[in-house]
Amino acid sequence: MKFSFAEPDLGKKGVIAVAVAEGRKLGAAATRLDRQSGGAIRRALAGSKFDGKLGELLDIAGPAGVPQSHIVLYGLGKPEDLIEGKAEDLGGGLLALLRGLPDTAAAIVVDGGAGLPAPRAAAHMAYGGQLRSYRFDKYRTKIKKDEQPKLERVTVMLDDSGAAKRAFAPLEQVAEAIAFARDLVAEPANVVYPASMATRVQSLKRLGLAIEVLDLKMLQKLKMGALLGVAQGSLHEPRMVTLRWNGGGRGKAPIAFVGKGVTFDSGGLSLKNPEAMQGQKRDMAGGAAVLGVMSALAALRPAVEVTGYVAAAENMPSGRAIRPGDIVRAANGKTIEVLNTDAEGRLVLADALSHAAAQQPDQIVDLATLTAAVGAALGRRYAGIMGTDAAVVQGLIAAGKRAGENLWELPLVDEYRNDIVSRVADLKNTGEGYAGTIIGGLFLREFVGKVPWAHIDFSSTVLVDKPAPAHPIGATGFGVRTLLQYITGL
Repeated sequence: MKFSFAEPDLGKKGVIAVAVAEGRKLGAAATRLDRQSGGAIRRALAGSKFDGKLGELLDIAGPAGVPQSHIVLYGLGKPEDLIEGKAEDLGGGLLALLRGLPDTAAAIVVDGGAGLPAPRAAAHMAYGGQLRSYRFDKYRTKIKKDEQPKLERVTVMLDDSGAAKRAFAPLEQVAEAIAFARDLVAEPANVVYPASMATRVQSLKRLGLAIEVLDLKMLQKLKMGALLGVAQGSLHEPRMVTLRWNGGGRGKAPIAFVGKGVTFDSGGLSLKNPEAMQGQKRDMAGGAAVLGVMSALAALRPAVEVTGYVAAAENMPSGRAIRPGDIVRAANGKTIEVLNTDAEGRLVLADALSHAAAQQPDQIVDLATLTAAVGAALGRRYAGIMGTDAAVVQGLIAAGKRAGENLWELPLVDEYRNDIVSRVADLKNTGEGYAGTIIGGLFLREFVGKVPWAHIDFSSTVLVDKPAPAHPIGATGFGVRTLLQYITGL
C-alpha cells in the first residue's frame, strides 16, 4: 500500500476520513465538511451510536455538497488517549474500512490537538495502516474479484506534512521488516527449510550486515549435539545463521538476539496429532523475528551493536530420528536426556544460547514458540517473558507496551528446577506436566551462563485467525516491533 503525506485539501475526490473527539466534538476538517454538506455529518451522528471514542469508525456514504464519495469519521477519544501504539491501531482499523470501499484513493486528515503532535500521530497512523495492508496470497492463482481491494493509495493530510513524512520514513522500514518476518512464517515448510532460510538471509548482505552460516560439518565441529539431535530425523540439514550489525556508539559488547528456527515441527517420534501439526510451519517465528529485526537495523543504520542468531532445524520422524530416552550433549558440555522429542525447541535453543553466551555479549534476548502452555496462561493477546535480569525484562515489557505488543512476566521459580533434573544426565528436556512455560524457561537458563538474559515465549501470538487493528489474519511478525523499540526507540 502506498502512503504519502500532503497539506490538507478537502476538495479531492475519493474517500476522506476526518477526526471526531470523544463527546462528538468535530475536528476542524470535520466541521468544514459538515458545513459544506449541509449538516450531513451531524445528522449521521444523531442517528448513530458513534461518540468519538478512540478507534470508533462511522462511514457516511454519498454526502451531498462535497466531492467525496464517502466521509469516514474516526474517533480520537480523549486527548491523552492517542499514544503511538493506539495511533497505529487507529490507522490499521481505518485502513481495513477504507479497503472495503470501492474507491482507489483515500485521504486521512489529521488535525492537531490530540495526545500526540499531529506529525507523529499522522506517521504512526500511516504505519498502522501499512501493517494492516499486508497480504500473503502469492500461491493463489485465482483471487475472487470481491477479495481484491480497489484501494491503491492513501494520502495523509496535515499542516506539517514534511515533518510527518520524516517521522514515517523509519517506521516504513520497520513495517518492511515486519513484512519480511511475516512472509517467512507464512511460507510453507517445503519452501522455507534450514538451508533455504539461510540462502534468503544472504540477500541482507547488500544492506551491510555481516553474515555467517554454519552448516552440518561446522555444527558437528562445534559439538552442537542438541541442535544436531533435533535435526537428525530430517532430510534437511540444520543451519546456524549469525548476523552482525556494527553501528558503533554504545561502547559495550553487542546485544544478542536469539531465535528458534524450527522450520517444521512434526513432534518427531513423539508425533503431534494432525490438528496440532497443521500450523507447525510457524515454529520458526522466533528466528523470523530476529531476521526481521536485523534487516531493519541494516536499513535504519542506528548507532548500536547487535548480533542475531537463528538456529534452524526441521523436527521429523524417521528411522534415524532422535528417540525418547536418548542423551545428547549441548555445546556448553551439559548432557540432556530427551524424554519428549516434541520438546525440541529448547534443545535447538540450548546450543544457540550457548554459542551466543560464549561470545560474551552485553545481554541476550531469545524469542521462541516454545510452549503451548503460554497460551493457556495468557491467551492470544500476551506473550510470556522471564529472565535473569530485571532491568532487561522490564525494559522489554515497556518497549512492548510502546510498540503495541503485550508481554507479561512469569517467574523463574527455582523450586521447580528439580523437575528438569535427570537421573541419567545433567538435565531432562521435560518436567512433570505443570508450569510448562516456566519449566521451559528454567531449562534455557542453564545455557546462558552469567550473561543477563530474557526469554520471550510467544507461541500464542505469532498467528491470528481473526484480524486485529495492526495486522490481518495470519502471521503477525510479533517481536520485531518490541525488539526495535527496545534498542532504537522505534
